[in-house]
Amino acid sequence: MDTLPLAASGGDAGPLSAAELRRLYSLMVAVRHLDTSAIAWQRQGIIPGYAPELGQEAAQVGSGYAVDTTRDFVFPTYREMGVARTMGVDMVGYMSTHKATWHGGLYDPAASRLAPIQAVVGGSVLHAVGWAHGQTLAGPADGKLGVALTYFGDGASSQGDVHEAMNFAAVMKAPVVFFVQNNGWAISVPTERQVAGGSVAARAAGYGMPALQVDGDDVVAVVDATRRAFAHARAGHGPVLIEAMTYRRGPHSTSDDPGRYRSLDEERDGAGVDPLERLRQRLLADGIADEAFFAEALVAAKAEEEQIRTGIQALGPRPGAEMFDLVFQETTPALQAQAAHWREESEHV
Repeated sequence: MDTLPLAASGGDAGPLSAAELRRLYSLMVAVRHLDTSAIAWQRQGIIPGYAPELGQEAAQVGSGYAVDTTRDFVFPTYREMGVARTMGVDMVGYMSTHKATWHGGLYDPAASRLAPIQAVVGGSVLHAVGWAHGQTLAGPADGKLGVALTYFGDGASSQGDVHEAMNFAAVMKAPVVFFVQNNGWAISVPTERQVAGGSVAARAAGYGMPALQVDGDDVVAVVDATRRAFAHARAGHGPVLIEAMTYRRGPHSTSDDPGRYRSLDEERDGAGVDPLERLRQRLLADGIADEAFFAEALVAAKAEEEQIRTGIQALGPRPGAEMFDLVFQETTPALQAQAAHWREESEHV
């Protein structure tokens, strides 16, 4: 499905160069290795929980690669580690949320252009539309709008928040790209049992916005689709919906047991070709990379993972009193009394 007007094609850049394709592969290897390592960290007690993204590296790296961090803003869920890594976010700060050290992450959202991690299903789309509408109200200084890129899954597409966000964005022509990672499962419920019609992209017509349904396992196709969507929104034509068709190859989270609702054979049959292997074969076929490059990319990914793990383990607890500092812009007598009582009980002051 592709209902985006042809005038929007091309985006802000031309075809990907050989160097960019190698860069995308290196990013996907780094994300894959960090993702699988994070599961091991949870099993080892380093972090209490994690939402894996095995099989979704192309969708995340490809879409994140299209972001202009000088003017755009990204609104993630709890599963966009690959997007954060692609955007250059400090990964120790990002993973601090998974360690339950700090809500939203210790990275700087304003500087990184990545909003705090959103655990409410479908909640990030409302924030994205609000920010994007603000861009249209303020007016861009250079004539080019900043675009909000917001993520959610096929399961979240059934939430009322998503309907409200899409309707408002379409009415107000807010520069938003709604990026759906359709990984086939809403925790234990398959897409066909909770998305009427089986396609999230088809719903865009009801809001009067164009849509793209793209192979989410093809990183090049995802980059192109996201760039086209950004160009459309940046030009003031309103929102776009992208549905990246991929597959969740592991559990919904480290507390999930996918064996209770699908077999290993079903998982293997549904997953298709590994997106990382798919890009690897393309680079080899086009003579863009060789085995030495792939080996170097893996070595770099392992070294990066080690540095991140060391940083996470070094994170100490945050001062408990901070919970009272960020509730209101101006404190209240009731909040001050609660803070004082907490300090008496916990800090004995």
